[in-house]
Amino acid sequence: MSYHRFRCEGNGGEIAAAFDRPEVRELIVHIDARLGLPGVEILHQGRNTVTAVGIDAGGGRKLEIVIKDFRLRGLTRLKTLLAASKARRAWRGAHALMEAGLLTAVPIAYFETRRRGVVQRAFFLAERLAEGSEIRLLFREAAADALRPVLAELARTVRRGHDRGIVHRDLSDGNVLVAGGPDAGVRFYFLDTNRVRRRRRVGRFARAKNLVRLGIPPDLRRGFLEAYAGPAGLRPSFVFFYAKSKSVFEGWLRFKKKARLRRWARRLKIQ
Repeated sequence: MSYHRFRCEGNGGEIAAAFDRPEVRELIVHIDARLGLPGVEILHQGRNTVTAVGIDAGGGRKLEIVIKDFRLRGLTRLKTLLAASKARRAWRGAHALMEAGLLTAVPIAYFETRRRGVVQRAFFLAERLAEGSEIRLLFREAAADALRPVLAELARTVRRGHDRGIVHRDLSDGNVLVAGGPDAGVRFYFLDTNRVRRRRRVGRFARAKNLVRLGIPPDLRRGFLEAYAGPAGLRPSFVFFYAKSKSVFEGWLRFKKKARLRRWARRLKIQ
């Protein structure tokens, strides 16, 4: 996907050539005013705010855009002196997924405002997906027989990404959307692309560790791992490392919830 670099009204970033139109540029320049208008849909509000807006795309068409407003503060802001902002990483991650043949929301642009080399604000824009629901809903509601083929296809999809050097560092239930079905085929969309990294090679144990955030029901984990392994077969060492990593991760979640670490991090402005 080709793109253009741009700078306007103190904002600098990149925009996909296919979306480089006056309407999109105007949205970027007047982002605060546009997000303050009635009718803007808030999809998520927390550490970062995610909203959806529609703009006229010409010819009677409407372009639905999801805007992720990364709230930078404390150490996160200082890191941008040496590292890319989360918006820029989201842009790179989305492109890495698509280049690897995986699905994600089509990236439109990212832009950021810097002061003395430090990013003050950062935004990532993507086309709103017309399909898909969080896979966590299937984990909660679907019967085991219906869930098995979906998990097998998810395992093969993640394996394909690993084989091509893609690691999603927050491969969790909320960041995987599932669409389609038995007749049309199952499709997976991967979100939160600022956590995506591209590696020259993803080692065996790094692969196992990367799977533990998925909340796969315990009685279906073995089948998921077998589908991930494919014709090569499942190695006992892979199962052992996955099980140990899963146990450590679940223990960390329980501790974090009990200690309320995220709340303290926000009060101390670490995040």
